[in-house]
Amino acid sequence: MATQRLSDLTESLLARARAAGAESADAIAVEGRAVSIDVREGKLEQAERAEAIEIGLRVLIGKRQACVSASDISERTIAEMAERAVTMARLAPEDPYIGLADPAQLAQVRDASALELADPAADPAAADLERDAFEAEAAALAVKGVSKVDQASASWSRQTLHMAATNGFSGGYERSSRAISAVAITGEGLEMERDWAAESRVFQSDLPSATDIGREAGERTVAGAHPRRPRTGAFPILFDERIAGSLIGHLLAAINGTAIARGASWLRDGLGTQVLPEGLSIVENPHRLRISGSRPFDGEGLATAPRTIVDNGVLTGWTLDLATGRKLGMPSTANAARGLSSPPTPAVGNIALTQGPHSRDELIAGMGTGLIVTSFIGATINPTTGDYSRGVSGFWVENGQVQYPVNEGTIAGNLHDMLRRIVPANDARLHRSHVVPSLLLEGLTIAGA
Repeated sequence: MATQRLSDLTESLLARARAAGAESADAIAVEGRAVSIDVREGKLEQAERAEAIEIGLRVLIGKRQACVSASDISERTIAEMAERAVTMARLAPEDPYIGLADPAQLAQVRDASALELADPAADPAAADLERDAFEAEAAALAVKGVSKVDQASASWSRQTLHMAATNGFSGGYERSSRAISAVAITGEGLEMERDWAAESRVFQSDLPSATDIGREAGERTVAGAHPRRPRTGAFPILFDERIAGSLIGHLLAAINGTAIARGASWLRDGLGTQVLPEGLSIVENPHRLRISGSRPFDGEGLATAPRTIVDNGVLTGWTLDLATGRKLGMPSTANAARGLSSPPTPAVGNIALTQGPHSRDELIAGMGTGLIVTSFIGATINPTTGDYSRGVSGFWVENGQVQYPVNEGTIAGNLHDMLRRIVPANDARLHRSHVVPSLLLEGLTIAGA
């Protein structure tokens, strides 16, 4: 069984670390399998299969630490890893805030079976993935105006991980993923435009059909044909659901404990202040079923739990692991993410923004004249001041009606002001890890024609 093999590997890593002189240590082992298929012009373009087991070790000596990783799981490699990590730790700078969790803090639930993160169905064959890719390509090409499909893809992966530490923690679980995507093109030469559609699910039975995904890619592409530049001025802007999550993502990055501890965040003084309009909240729920961002424990073995990050518009807390929590004098929020070759760092999982009472179309109808943003091109975002500038493309709206596609525009503002003015639609997709609807903002600056 993969889980037992990975558990044995982490225990071996910890034993070797102790023997090499580590005062404490944690270890992670990951086994993964993945298959991806790409097709183009009715032919198989690329087929890849990957299988690997990787291991990582962090050792602590006093207030010094070091991390090492390897893709070889032989006893010799494990022993060499432990020796190298201990040597590196003795030379590392001191950090007074590092350290494993107290045993009393550790999660009691050590697996994720209740969260349904691994599809019990048989793994799809390469032929199944190839069929999906061809179906997506054919559906995109069937849309009038599509000149070609740049690529259609289907993939599948399954990963098992196990973590253990000298404080007594030992736990692991399995994840699976199934995805289909297509990129369509309309026009030729300088008139060429492209767009895409993609869907991913934990359970393949929840995945939309390849035909629907391909058709959506084609329809989006054709809708963007023959774009113009947007008008210059201050206008309402609607961030389409596909990209609206990025705006909330800037807020989440600004409240990350690492940025706060360094004083390098535009929200460093924002705790307890209004960061969103009244009535809007952001809730993190790591226990949603069949969602990619769910997990029963974090990268330091602490039990995860739902928490309200923004409550009725007011920021209630930072996103912390043990080290950043100690530095800020606060408890960890059980948000540690652990890499194979890096120490734990804070990271947010599943979040949901309060949805509004109106549909996307109703918000557009009320815009008057403005811009719908469907994609970004480059960005200049100052993480310390919140100044925001991005190249955009999308659709121009007049009298509440979509008039024509646009590109080569730039929007600018400041995240402090932008986020306090958002008006959410009710079109968020509930299967996503970040559930964020389309967002309307008033009065941003647009630079265009």
